[in-house]
Amino acid sequence: MNQSILLPVMTEPTTQPAILTIAGSDSSGGAGIQADLKTFAAHGCYGTSAITALTAQNTTGVQDVLPSPPEFLQKQVTSVLSDIDIKAIKTGMLFDGNNVRAAISALKSHYSISSDVGGNIPPLVCDPVCVSTSGHTLLDPSAIDVIIEELFPLAVLVTPNKAEAELILSHRQSSAATSRSIESLEDMLLAAEDLLCLGSKAVLLKGGHLTVSAEDVSRVASSYPNLEIVRDGIILNGENMEILKVNSSLAGAQLVVDVLHEILANGQKQTTILCRPRIESTNTHGTGCTLSAAIAAELALSSTLTNAVRRAVQYTYRGIATANSAIGHGHGPLNHFHSMTELVVPKITPTNPYPLTTLLIRRSARVWKAYVEHEFVKLLGKGTLPQKNFIHFIKQDYLYLKYYGRAYALLAAKFNSFPAIDSATQIVLNVLREVNTHETFCASFGITKDELARTPESPATAAYGGYLIDVALRGDATLLLMALLACLLGYGEVGLWLEKNAQPGNGGWVILQGNPYLRWIEDYAGENYQRAVALGLETIEARATMDPPSLSRFAEWYAVWERCTELEKGFWDMAMNLS
Repeated sequence: MNQSILLPVMTEPTTQPAILTIAGSDSSGGAGIQADLKTFAAHGCYGTSAITALTAQNTTGVQDVLPSPPEFLQKQVTSVLSDIDIKAIKTGMLFDGNNVRAAISALKSHYSISSDVGGNIPPLVCDPVCVSTSGHTLLDPSAIDVIIEELFPLAVLVTPNKAEAELILSHRQSSAATSRSIESLEDMLLAAEDLLCLGSKAVLLKGGHLTVSAEDVSRVASSYPNLEIVRDGIILNGENMEILKVNSSLAGAQLVVDVLHEILANGQKQTTILCRPRIESTNTHGTGCTLSAAIAAELALSSTLTNAVRRAVQYTYRGIATANSAIGHGHGPLNHFHSMTELVVPKITPTNPYPLTTLLIRRSARVWKAYVEHEFVKLLGKGTLPQKNFIHFIKQDYLYLKYYGRAYALLAAKFNSFPAIDSATQIVLNVLREVNTHETFCASFGITKDELARTPESPATAAYGGYLIDVALRGDATLLLMALLACLLGYGEVGLWLEKNAQPGNGGWVILQGNPYLRWIEDYAGENYQRAVALGLETIEARATMDPPSLSRFAEWYAVWERCTELEKGFWDMAMNLS
């Protein structure tokens, strides 16, 4: 299951590939050729167009449509192709059968069309636009057969949504009594297979109008073992990000799922499911146009079809997430130019409320996992950790908290606003509560406060504490936060991870009843500590939003975060080795 983030491929301005869109005009600018040209530009491509129809429309609906004469549409396509080297083509609203034939005639006059899909025609993406978002019919029924029989065989990809797929498949049935309905993810997979039989090399069946859950995806994945599952913006089990789940609304969120079914060069078929959290947004005007245009742009930039679809889906999704909701009174447009502003840390969105923390944890996944799921933690959860190892750890952690509290006091000194000073001070108070917890633990094992104070520091404690103070003295507030968060967030994650694995549905290997370390687990999974975690998350994300880092500055942040995560793991190592 591939989790990589695929960014748009950008080219130098002097080598902009040209793309032709054959589609209708949207007077409100959010869909049709207007959306296509914006999308091409956002991907560093040069857009050309042939207009199939003019529409009088806005964000609330389509008021009227005026088709282009077929002869004039054919002249538009011929004019562009005779002068400009087109690297990809997309079709959108074609209006009626005559205009479909006119567009195809112009393409066949210019390109050598063979039985092998397309011949020398550039990659053609067909968006079989039938109905607008507001429900207005945009395709004459007479055109459906022409699109299926004459346009689909030229296409490298067709991109119907649920309603369009049902219309196309039902149209191919012998009677209305056998009309096609797509109501589940399994229905989508079967529909994609049937659509692929209509002549194109690939089908992207869009599922934005279908309600799907993570359980649905897991069920289908288990039934179809050869499926490729691509999850964007979804936190997976095993990524050790429980602290992000509990502080956001992502847990149990409904998903948007698209199904890509394609014929590979070797003749084999491949199916990919692309899923991401559903965004509750009215900014969906022109989503289909934007997606198909983005795929065409990626193909013009030499992406493989699979990567082109994945990148285009991500681009469109983020266009919805970052859209300006103040445009229009109905279904507003996407933000087509979100990718033009290069951000090292993505913007906060409803489906990614903690982009910086997510980036830090995913980039340091190996050491973060080794820290959170350390053998010390596992034995502690089972209640089988030898008492001498825990006592050694708790003594050293007591000494470490002096460094940690002083570092947060220095952080408060670096802040220049009362709310920020207050947030750092609250953590210092939490540290003092932790100190009391440590003293209580030690007392239960017969260790006095005086003995705690006289305990010599281990090399691991001195190294970690010294590094914290060094960062505090030489860095700004954000750099120091990076150093402190590995401890704050890590212990919060450990607490939730142990609590989660105490549940029967997750294996139930953590034993709480009779566990000599139950108080420790409850403290870090408990409300007080998790409140401090939530405060830490909000603080660091707010700073990254107010002062977005450059590449070099983020590299400095990450180096400190990774080093402190390694030092945290080293602390567990020290406890296990009694060093």
